Order: sequence, then C-alpha cells, then structure tokens
Amino acid sequence: MGRTLRVTSIVVAAAVVLAGGYAVADANDVVPGVLTTAPSPTPPPPFPTAPAASALPRPGAAPALAEDAPAPRSSTVAAATSKLVHGGQMGSHVGVQVVDRLSGDVLAASGATATYVPASTQKLLTGVTALTELDPASTLPTTVVQGSGSTIVLVGGGDQLLAAGKGSPSKTDGRAGIGDLAAQVADALQLQGRTKVRLLLDDTLFSGPSASPTWDPGFLSEGYVAHISAVAVDEGRMTDDEYAQRYADPAMNAADVLAAALKKQGITVTGVARGDAPADGAELGRVESAPVRDVVAYALEMSDNTITEGLGRLVADAGGLPATFDGASKAVLASVGRLGVDLSGARLADCSGLGKGSRLSPRQLAELLALITSDDHPELTGIVAMLPISGLRGTLDDRFLSGDARGMVRAKTGSLNGVTSLAGTLVTHDGRELLFVVMADKTGAAGQWGPRAALDAFVSKLASCGCS
Repeated sequence: MGRTLRVTSIVVAAAVVLAGGYAVADANDVVPGVLTTAPSPTPPPPFPTAPAASALPRPGAAPALAEDAPAPRSSTVAAATSKLVHGGQMGSHVGVQVVDRLSGDVLAASGATATYVPASTQKLLTGVTALTELDPASTLPTTVVQGSGSTIVLVGGGDQLLAAGKGSPSKTDGRAGIGDLAAQVADALQLQGRTKVRLLLDDTLFSGPSASPTWDPGFLSEGYVAHISAVAVDEGRMTDDEYAQRYADPAMNAADVLAAALKKQGITVTGVARGDAPADGAELGRVESAPVRDVVAYALEMSDNTITEGLGRLVADAGGLPATFDGASKAVLASVGRLGVDLSGARLADCSGLGKGSRLSPRQLAELLALITSDDHPELTGIVAMLPISGLRGTLDDRFLSGDARGMVRAKTGSLNGVTSLAGTLVTHDGRELLFVVMADKTGAAGQWGPRAALDAFVSKLASCGCS
C-alpha cells in the first residue's frame, strides 16, 4: 500500500492545523503544537551513523535487564515527579505514577487515583483485551459465497486492511488482497460456466452506527479515522495517503473494488447491493488477514484508531455482545476487570480514545502495565514489544532521539487538544525496569511541544538515573 506512515514535517503539520486538524491530533499523536506561541524546539540531532547506530538495540528486541540492578531511590523519583507536576508546562491537572517492575513498589505518585482523559493510552486496554478474548493466532476471513440464483455475496469478517490488488504475505496492512479474492471467485465461476453475476455485500458482522456520536466531526472529514466496517480496502482511504479522505461507506467501496477486479477476470457484475449471505452458501473464494496478534501490534505501534475500534467490535462479538461502539467498550472494560485491574471510576466512550467521555487513572494504567510485564501472564508479555520505541519506531520514532532514553522506552502515546500522555516501560541506566504513567488533560492552548518537552525530560531523567 506504500503510503507514508508518519507525517513529521512542520510544514505539513501546520497545513493540517490550518485546515482544522488541531483538535484531532490523537489520530497519530504528532500533529498539534506547531502553531503555539512558545519558541520552537531545538532541532534534534541527526540519526547516528555507524558505528554509533549499530550499538542501538534492534527495534522489537527487549533491552538488557539485570535482576540485581539497583532500583532508583524513591526520593529522587519523587523530586522529579514534583518538578513535572508543579512546573507549569503540563498544565493544571497532571497525574503520575512510577513503579519498580521487579518489586512492585511505587517509587512516586501524584494525582494517581484521579481520572483523566486518556486519549490513545486507552488503546492499551483494547490491545490487552483483543489478545485475551480472541485467539492471537487467528485471522480475519474475507469470503465470497454463492447466493441464490445468479448472485454471489461478499462477506466481511472484520478485515479493514485489505489491499485493492494482490495481498502481501509479509505485511499486516494489506496481507489479504481483493485482487486475489477476485481471481479465486472468477476461477470458480468459470468452472461452472458462469460469466455474469450480481454481487451482494454482507457486512452485518458489525452493527450500529459506523461513527461514534462522541467523535468530533473533524476526525472523519480529515482522515484521522474511518467509518468502522466489517470489510474495507486500506481502511476506506480514497488515495494512498495516511490522512486521505475516507469513503462514507468503506464496505460498499470494497464491494465496488471487488466488482472491478472481477471484470478484469472476465466476470460481468450486473449490479452491487447489500444482502444477507445464505447460511449454506458454497464458498467461492477466501483471503485471510494477518494474525490478530499482528493486527494488535499494528494498531498499537501506529496508534491506528480505525483498526483499534474494529478489534473492540470483534471482542464484543466473541463475547456475545452487540458489535457496536457501546458493546465494544463494555466488552473491553469487562475483560480488563476480569484480569484484576480495579476499574472503579473508569469510563470508555469508545475503544480508541478519540471519543469524548473516556476517563482513566494513572494507577489503573500502571496496574495494566504491571499485568503485561508479569510472569503471571505470559500470554500478555508480548504486548510490550508491540509498543512504539523511543527514537526508533511508531509514534515515538521522533522523540527521545538522544541520551539514555533512546531505544530504552516502550510506551503508548496519547494526545488530544489539551491532552498529553505517555504510559509504558523504560530501562534505567543501571538496567532496572520501571513502569510509568503520565497523564495531563488541561494543558491549555500551549499545543504539544511544551508539554511533550516536559514529559520527555521527565522520562529521560528516569532512564538516565543511576541513583541507587
């Protein structure tokens, strides 16, 4: 699919803001801030060349840990926390919790039991739930089955990352291809001596509104999220750009793409409409998505709202709840609660963190991080490896570009208008693993540069700590 995965240019970001995109910065966690009156940050140093680059950990490889590494002094961490909370750059409502992973001791906490707007840090809950309630090795099928008479039916199984042409077995985005599906269907039809069909679309796996009423309308119009559907080509994008306009009906667009692909295979499609697939319809073709574990990793690394919402609906469906925004958010809260996280006071407006009304506390996110780094839950420990990596990958690839924090922080970002958050793990200079959560949801009109600078300085201080 070849689209640019990140937009980091200040010129491009400014254009997005002028178009009204500031309020929807959470979609990629990097848009806001360039129009602030605060001075521009010092340009980061260039990516190191060999041999310096060769000393960095491989993206995906866990940093070295030492079981006997000294933990930072709680007084030192508390002092850094106080400076962050009361320094003014993070606004008037800041919550922090820092935990020593090995002992479970809370090294510092401030406002940790209050609730905040989580933004995309909320995706941690959906990712954990998807890997708990779904089979991580399972795939999402997109099939075509025989309908009545001369009809065939495209059946969506939840894959919103279909390629328009051939699928790529090495990719998550575009693992399955509509072109491959069309070739299978055309072969089956031609063996039957049929070259003319009517195509129906069955996308009833997901139900309810395709866009949340809690979303700002700009989220859709500016391409930060798509209408959630049971089948889609490239998340419903109209062009090959990350923030491209989205089709109002991604599932129907997928059916149109299939009809065009069938025409290239010598099959005439006389019409396209919605209709239910028969329970006993013979299968004419099938393509499969990447495994669920890879889809979860994609959603977390890229902070992809559309894919995260789809995962939530799949979880709801697996649990017997309606595959709607409401059913999905209830399913996520119930699943995380069953894992032992105290979610008193927590609310989810959706599964991605875009919706108005979500509330979580630093303590709750810290408890979740403790779960996914615990030997008691080996099925969840792989989630840490899916997170963005400081200075190297995902929504942290342009942060922590130098110093001890580079390559040592794995965390989920979260940004909205007035919201700056980060939750994850880091390895200190001494080799001790810490869990940390920082949430601020009243940063005002300062944009993202100032709050992020303060937050990143705090995390860098923890990473460089040799303060046993």
